[in-house]
Amino acid sequence: MSLGAGEQIGFLGLGTMGREMAGRLVAAGHDVVIWNRSPEPVAQLVAAGASAADSPADALAAPISFSMLANDAAADEVLSAAHLAGEPGRLHVAMASLSPAAAEQLAERHAEAGVAYLAAPVLGRFTVAAAGELNIIAAGAAADLERAAPFFEILGKRVWTVGTEPRIANVVKAAVNYTIIHALQAIGESVALVEANDVDAGLFTELLSSTLFPGPVYSGYGAIIAERRYRPPGFTMALGSKDLGLAEAIAAEAGLRLPTAPVLRRVFDAALASEDLGDVDWSGIAEITRQGRFPAA
Repeated sequence: MSLGAGEQIGFLGLGTMGREMAGRLVAAGHDVVIWNRSPEPVAQLVAAGASAADSPADALAAPISFSMLANDAAADEVLSAAHLAGEPGRLHVAMASLSPAAAEQLAERHAEAGVAYLAAPVLGRFTVAAAGELNIIAAGAAADLERAAPFFEILGKRVWTVGTEPRIANVVKAAVNYTIIHALQAIGESVALVEANDVDAGLFTELLSSTLFPGPVYSGYGAIIAERRYRPPGFTMALGSKDLGLAEAIAAEAGLRLPTAPVLRRVFDAALASEDLGDVDWSGIAEITRQGRFPAA
């Protein structure tokens, strides 16, 4: 099913990522009805051509809606049964990093309301979202994926379909972010090694990303860590800790032991408890090793 410009779309959650994603849908000529708790991003997008919703229910009333909400609790509150009530046949696409358990609960709640549900978390920072270059990890019914496809083309460069159960997309996203967390910690530890021997961190991270570790994680985060550019955060420390928690919970449910997870948990807890790192980009976990602040066992 192909939908052209001018279709009404709901969009809920205008944080750093959601604001850019909704903005692309507005720029593509769609009638985007937006909702957010704080008014500032709403005003910005209304000035660009969006319409403000008075409540989540107004945005969810659109034939197809998208959400980019902070966590399970926010999704549970905003995508409530009361807010979903209305005409059957609608489709909602949840694009945040939620837990598989939350995805299961939301899928059931949407089904009871007669609303189809897709999980489609994304890979990429807000600058990637602004360029429409996100990678989208999607799971759900084939017909719903086809219905959402024209909008995915506006938001991303590739859709990775990983299953028919929405929860699977959230499992895969958690596993990807777990890998990124390891890369951030590895960069931090390696930078600490070379700096202890008077090697420039910028030269070292450029070496990594230009040779054996090409790609956005080592090139982008490597430069951020080398230069200590942790503000403004593209992805906050609290959200990084949340995503580590998702991996921990998925492993526990599957009966798996992740040997490095306890160490990473101590790193994040130390960062969140500190005065200078608690509100920075998640790549700031590098400073725990770099500054010799890893807590004793």
